[in-house]
Amino acid sequence: MHKYEILLLNNISSHGLARLPHDRYAAGKQAEAPDAILVRSHDMHAMTIPASVKAIGRAGAGTNNIPVAAMSKRGVPVFNAPGANANAVKELVLAALLIGARNLVPALGFVQQLPADAADFEARVEDGKKQFAGIELPHRTLGVVGLGAIGALVAETALKLGMKVAGFDPEITVDAAWRLPAAVRKAQTIEDLLKHADFVTLHVPLLPATRGLIDAKRLAAMKNHATLLNFARDAIVDEDAVIGALNSGRLKAYLCDFPSPRLAGVPGVVALPHLGASTGEAEENCAVMVVDQLREFLENGNIVNAVNFPSVEMARESAWRVAIANANVPNMLGQISTAMAMAGLNIHNMVNKSRGEMAYTLVDVDSPVSDAVIGEIASIEGVLSVRSIPAQPD
Repeated sequence: MHKYEILLLNNISSHGLARLPHDRYAAGKQAEAPDAILVRSHDMHAMTIPASVKAIGRAGAGTNNIPVAAMSKRGVPVFNAPGANANAVKELVLAALLIGARNLVPALGFVQQLPADAADFEARVEDGKKQFAGIELPHRTLGVVGLGAIGALVAETALKLGMKVAGFDPEITVDAAWRLPAAVRKAQTIEDLLKHADFVTLHVPLLPATRGLIDAKRLAAMKNHATLLNFARDAIVDEDAVIGALNSGRLKAYLCDFPSPRLAGVPGVVALPHLGASTGEAEENCAVMVVDQLREFLENGNIVNAVNFPSVEMARESAWRVAIANANVPNMLGQISTAMAMAGLNIHNMVNKSRGEMAYTLVDVDSPVSDAVIGEIASIEGVLSVRSIPAQPD
């Protein structure tokens, strides 16, 4: 029986690693020919990824630290854990809302710089607190850009606090739309949302279409003296434009999870040190989710939550299964089926799905699949990866 090697590029929660049976898996920071890689924040773009790697699992949501396009060309799925850290990020966004509304960071700084031995300490406190008077959240409008797992939780929490909520997400999925509270007003454009919101919070992935999403033009469209929150990705916001909006008084505050030299010391900026998913619970949830997904792929070929592959699940009806990743071009299934038929293999069950330029096929057959057949399928133009997956013993 093959023992899978898992290369760990970061510390992964023991709760997740405990889900890898010791008799079938060896996980560690050294592996000569790893079957899969588990990673959190390690930058993989500069590393040489061994040819033995069949899958990569990111114990978190974002995959910007992984060369996803290069892995797609090799037929290697990249898994993530969407929603596993959603509650942790939601709670941090809620904290940021309160920090911004009540001016807590400058107020704390004011108290910390008071000399403790001053005879008029209490008088200074009473006199100084006037400059930090804030606002209350009920009846204020929160604009949520991006209504996935995190955005929906933030919207729901804001409604419970008595806020009005507007949401914008042109890519919203059917499942996400069903989860969204009915009281969330759907903005038709991002400009419509920005124009009416007292607070704007961003919850979109970093893609070419979202890079610099909040630029000088959109900041100028915001309600005067609004507060911007970014707990998604730093590059979604144009930092120079934010600094300009703060200096002009157009923007009241910018609260984010992404410190940078450019933002350091800028009045109105509160930058936290990447705390979004930094809770024990979130790390455990992410690790458990992505480990389970990796196992299901390695042992059965099933794919759930891959950022570059279609979702494909097929119940095993045979001890012999073949998994094939290929370019989404015509006649691939015909060529694969022909190769199996020429080898005398009877197809018991098959599922094929595509996603953009990528397609993925699972085939259950009624007899063992030889290395020669695997080689024959691998030689078909457009096939990116192929492997035989014998059933695991109970």
